[in-house]
Amino acid sequence: MPSMTAQRNAAHGNWTEEAAAQRCLRAPRSLFLRRFERHGFGYRDFGCHDDGSNTKGGLRQPGDMQCNARDRLKETTKPALYKLLIESTDALPSSARSTPPSTKMVAIQIPPSNQVTPGSQQLRQISFPSPVKESALSVDPHEIVSRWASSFTDLIAQGQTDVSKVFLKDSYWRDLLCLTWNFHTLHGPSSIQSFITDLSGKWRIKSFDVDTSSDFRQPKVAAIDFPGTIKCIQSFVAVETDVGRASGLVRLLPDETGSWKCYTLLTILQELKGHEELNHTRRPRGADNVSRAGRSSWKDRRNREEALEDHEPAVLIIGCGQAGLTVAARLRQLGVKSLIIDRMKSVGDNWRKRYHHLVLHDSVWFDHMPYLSFPPHWPVFTPKDKLADWFESYAKILELNIWTSTNLKTSAWNEDIKSWTISLEREVDSDKKTYTLHPRHIILATGASGRPSMPSIAGISSFRGSRLIHSSDFHGLPPDSFDENKGKKVVIIGSSNSAHDIAQDYHEHGYNVTMPPVEDADMINHSFPWPVLKRFQIDATAECMARDHDLLSGLQSAGFALDSGPDAAGLWTKYLSRGGGYYIDTGCSGLIADGSIRVKASSISRIDAHSLTFEDGTELETDEIIFATGYSNMQDTAAEILGGEVANKAGPVWGFDEEGETRGLWRRSGQEGFWYMGGNLALCRFYSRCVALGIKGLEENLYTWEDP
Repeated sequence: MPSMTAQRNAAHGNWTEEAAAQRCLRAPRSLFLRRFERHGFGYRDFGCHDDGSNTKGGLRQPGDMQCNARDRLKETTKPALYKLLIESTDALPSSARSTPPSTKMVAIQIPPSNQVTPGSQQLRQISFPSPVKESALSVDPHEIVSRWASSFTDLIAQGQTDVSKVFLKDSYWRDLLCLTWNFHTLHGPSSIQSFITDLSGKWRIKSFDVDTSSDFRQPKVAAIDFPGTIKCIQSFVAVETDVGRASGLVRLLPDETGSWKCYTLLTILQELKGHEELNHTRRPRGADNVSRAGRSSWKDRRNREEALEDHEPAVLIIGCGQAGLTVAARLRQLGVKSLIIDRMKSVGDNWRKRYHHLVLHDSVWFDHMPYLSFPPHWPVFTPKDKLADWFESYAKILELNIWTSTNLKTSAWNEDIKSWTISLEREVDSDKKTYTLHPRHIILATGASGRPSMPSIAGISSFRGSRLIHSSDFHGLPPDSFDENKGKKVVIIGSSNSAHDIAQDYHEHGYNVTMPPVEDADMINHSFPWPVLKRFQIDATAECMARDHDLLSGLQSAGFALDSGPDAAGLWTKYLSRGGGYYIDTGCSGLIADGSIRVKASSISRIDAHSLTFEDGTELETDEIIFATGYSNMQDTAAEILGGEVANKAGPVWGFDEEGETRGLWRRSGQEGFWYMGGNLALCRFYSRCVALGIKGLEENLYTWEDP
């Protein structure tokens, strides 16, 4: 497997007292307590309750732990450690303290590895159940799952809500559009029971049955955890609701009495009754075999459809990357008319115009698109121009309606008629035309992030080198420019995927650089509620770091700071929490470890004409500066395109809500008629169905925007 972790931020290692203090000062409450316990004292030595409140009146602020504890700290801490902690606290501005200046405290900041998007919840840490005895697994899995499904169906039919009969005390039900037209993760029987009660009789699930449609889906003994030591009985299930058919995946464990109950359950709506996708036996004929004057060909019909001559789209999709293309493909199969617009000249240009050597950092098996998988000869890591060409072909084969060189000029939501009024400017052959459309839905699919994020650094305008840009404006170096660039200096500011790829490109051009079946697999992957998947990823990350031990040691020796993600849960949890902050190695880590690319681990205090000055006082000469500093949130893009009022109503994107579901994406937003669609190819493949079914349900009056 590829190296997963050349991840940035706080480094681990053997601690001196000073290092321990600095580490603790950057830790969240739980990590702070654990780290000080390692040094011989517990959290109560600091006058703090378990919930982070202060026994003497101090309050914990978001992102901080604040304890009125100077006396207790001095009594229990070695002098050097105490001195550094107190000096660091006293250096904080008064705005960082919730208590009067006369009250001394220690403020512990969350480290970058545990940072989340504003307002997001941290995924709680859980423990896996105890391993099941081998003797208990000597059963017929099909019989166990059938009995459980029958018990659950009977419970539903009788109108009972005591789900403790079928769910373990520490269990999870993750539901996507089956219980309601929303996403929910319910933890424990009491939460599930309360949710069902709140539905007020609007119970939509009609039956559970064992899915025996393939050997892979049959009930079997399977592992829950990454090492494979905790076994369960796992099975796909077929679910029927009042409006559609759904799939599910259940994992059963025995309780203390030996009764098999649910540990995790996923249910996800797959199709709507009477509105099934137009494929397989429902595919179009392609010819009507009727002779009549004036018959139009398939090409004639496609031209009229693309020009919107016979209809207005129900859905306007902004952006024709993987997010826009996948949801448009899903909508077309459901018979919902849509139009994708993009400001670029051609489909795929959002990838073509990125830096020269860019390749996907996810493997081909993870990246298939709906209805049309990559062929078996496809490279493991897809080059960006090859992906762009694939997108262009995908759009043609799936018959998607796309207007390129098109910008949205104005937009307004009409509450009375439940539709938007949209003004578009489209350029065709240097001729610009304006169009007015009235879609009932807008999907923002411009990427997982927002605008390029450029830091504000003193003196940045005085730089006189040959290049100072954001990574989004870096398109690669000329392939024959090694000799003319040899010995030049470039500073890459950042440490995630783009920073590494660009650093490797510069190094190769002579610079000195400082820096199973897809749907079944998706079901298994997304059947883990995010808190459970986080626990799974902790073990997976530990294994990856063990395999990458030599490389990671080399990176640390070179001065590159590492972390293992939020609570050691790796890059996937970090991606969902904050949208970045990691690198999947495709070659650059080795160049850093062997010293070919140098690392400077210090914040920049100012930029001068031909150099940068760091906070540690050192100065570094450079000819070029590339800011690989990421992007803002999708909500900023919504504000830029549709206005601040729409963006504020729509609400935040990425991170997790109180139940542990991803915020904002792939479901109804706070603004009626507006949807966010984003993520990598794998997320777009899976969740595009949810968006399309949600829109189709509204179009067929199966529910309203205000429904739960």
